[in-house]
Amino acid sequence: MYKKSLLIIIAFTGFMLNSCSKKVHPSKTATVVPAKSNTSSEEKKPVITVPPAETKKVDSAESPKPVIKPKPKPEFPKVITVNDEAASKSVDGRLYYDVMGHRYWKNFKDGKYYLFDKSMYNNPDFKPPK
Repeated sequence: MYKKSLLIIIAFTGFMLNSCSKKVHPSKTATVVPAKSNTSSEEKKPVITVPPAETKKVDSAESPKPVIKPKPKPEFPKVITVNDEAASKSVDGRLYYDVMGHRYWKNFKDGKYYLFDKSMYNNPDFKPPK
């Protein structure tokens, strides 16, 4: 009994390993293989030509292209008020707050956070009190 069950387990494992190793993947597009045609056959199908339907010329003035309006960019306020506990501290001690990729720096004179501007580097109001 022991030998039969061991043989069945080995056979089943071998079968599973063999079936899993096949590299058959379906193609993303359908491929059409043309059937072999006998060129010596005497039966030839007649070619039927159908005149194209009457085409109506369309002026560009009659059917204007639809106008796609770009989405308006969200407008961020220039000044916000934030609790200082929610703000982060930079290396030099200044407080800042990030909102959706925009950085606001704290003005220590009035306590509000202003959207970043190059003039903040030289402005003493944005430097922390010592």
